[in-house]
Amino acid sequence: MVLENLHLLFFKNYEEADLSFSPHINCFIGDNGSGKTNVLDAIYYLSMGKSAFTATDLQNIKQGEEYFMVKGRFSTFTHTDTIQCTFRTGQKKIITHNKLAYEKISEHIGKYPAVLISPYDTDLIREGSEERRRYFDSLISQLDPVYLNELISYNYILKQRNSLIKQFADRNYFDKEYLQILDEQLVPAGEYITTVRQSFLENFVPIFQKHYQHLSGSSETVTLAYKSQLLSYNFIQLLQQAQRKDLLLQRTTVGPHKDDFVFLMDNWPVKNYGSQGQQKSYVIALKLSQFEIVAQRKNQKPLLLLDDIFDRLDEKRITKLLELVANNTFGQLFITDSHLERTQKLVGLISAHIQNFQVISGNVQLIN
Repeated sequence: MVLENLHLLFFKNYEEADLSFSPHINCFIGDNGSGKTNVLDAIYYLSMGKSAFTATDLQNIKQGEEYFMVKGRFSTFTHTDTIQCTFRTGQKKIITHNKLAYEKISEHIGKYPAVLISPYDTDLIREGSEERRRYFDSLISQLDPVYLNELISYNYILKQRNSLIKQFADRNYFDKEYLQILDEQLVPAGEYITTVRQSFLENFVPIFQKHYQHLSGSSETVTLAYKSQLLSYNFIQLLQQAQRKDLLLQRTTVGPHKDDFVFLMDNWPVKNYGSQGQQKSYVIALKLSQFEIVAQRKNQKPLLLLDDIFDRLDEKRITKLLELVANNTFGQLFITDSHLERTQKLVGLISAHIQNFQVISGNVQLIN
């Protein structure tokens, strides 16, 4: 799969941009704040229907404007597709596939996969369980549309349940039967999510361990553990046992939305015991494993987006990563960097199919 071109209109700091890409390596060179990462985010948006860095679509609109548009053309050996994402203030986001709008945006997820490696990836280690759940839920959803639908269903019912519990407190009443109905709706989706997460991790861990050892060349043993109460207890019983606590705290305190993915090194938490270099290797190995498993399941290589990795990684890890590029492990790459000479030195020996773009204050020019 190749992204042939990208058209931006009022996206972040871009008024307009129209770019055509190399099928192999594309490098965006610019100072911090110039907008080079925003190009990668626009590509990610085409893939996932949302930004990798901003919480709401309003934050993606260029200051002073009322809407943004991101449009791209993807090609494979058999066909070409045009994807367009549009959002206007006060309206719903619209994603079209060859000019036909999806009825549900979830239908788009997984069709044009992309993997982003960025300086913020270590947040997966440093931040709380919500960050890790979001990462794995996004990854699994790209591979399993049933899982995505069950996740959407679970979150919708969970929102209803939390709203009802808050009403009980605000209005000083309790409807046991209504709460039981929501519990019975929540349980099947919750149990499915837990089962799929556990099964996915069993397949994911060996791939992850392989990539970590290649990147680090170290002897420490790394792994991932899935932590969920549903692995040991019946979900409906957990809900019943937690009912008094839920009513007191006015929210649902048990379920898959409380699960965690524990990152371990030699059976100790990476967050507390891993060095900065080990943590970087850990999260990059996660992303490379994501790339491999998506490529296997989808029978196509995802786009690989590398954001400022040359500034953030030491020479050893950069060398290991570029070995994979040289071995044609990846398909189409998009790389950002602040120094053209460094990029040319590191990437130039790997491929002749490189396009370099200069990014200055939301303007992009081809500099080959």
